[in-house]
Amino acid sequence: MRLATANLLHGRALPDDVVDPDRLRAAARLLDADVLGLQEVDREQPRSGGLDQTAVVAEALGADHHRFVAALSGNPGVQWTAGDQPGPAYGVGLVSRLPVRAWHVLRMPAAPARWPMPVPGGRRAVWIRDEPRVVLAAELDGLTVATAHLSFVPGWNVHQLGRVVRWLRGLPGPQVLLGDLNMPRPVATTTSGWTSLVTAKTFPAPAPRLQIDQVLASRPLPVRSGRAVLLPVSDHRALTVDL
Repeated sequence: MRLATANLLHGRALPDDVVDPDRLRAAARLLDADVLGLQEVDREQPRSGGLDQTAVVAEALGADHHRFVAALSGNPGVQWTAGDQPGPAYGVGLVSRLPVRAWHVLRMPAAPARWPMPVPGGRRAVWIRDEPRVVLAAELDGLTVATAHLSFVPGWNVHQLGRVVRWLRGLPGPQVLLGDLNMPRPVATTTSGWTSLVTAKTFPAPAPRLQIDQVLASRPLPVRSGRAVLLPVSDHRALTVDL
């Protein structure tokens, strides 16, 4: 079984800043995962051609089971509301070639205050409003797999990870968390108490310096191999783990 996680940056490619669904399909085929957790995924957004990107990835993988869950509805970074409303939305997705027995969703609020983010190439920072977060879990035969995109705010993301782990412990085990957790691997493993199944730098994609994308398991699992994969989309490298 191959598990994978990928922050898609809504399918945008860094070299030309273009969102091309064919590149998204190529990225999915390159990963060739049986279960794939997606973050920064669009549904019906004008910037990504109005596509349901989770469905596009599922079709490329030949996966019969998939679901998208919105963290927010509206236009990210412009005007939006928390939750899943009809129309354009942005959130996480999970795609599985294996049968899904049940889906589960956990919603978490945004950090209560804005956070300074440095402007690339400059010395000043801008104060950014955090977004609500959502976790999507799928019960498979003998395994529960979840995907999450946690806050960029230090400390708040640690709080969120603790909540996610407590929630997942109530689902059938063993449990695996796939996602962009916005924290280094040692912080993620210490906070969760879970096992990291792959060690590889993922961000920024062209020359990664950090591993902020993780594959964590509630107990050690038989890993054959794991690696980071440079995709034709996104500013993150994806991670794959073969069990």
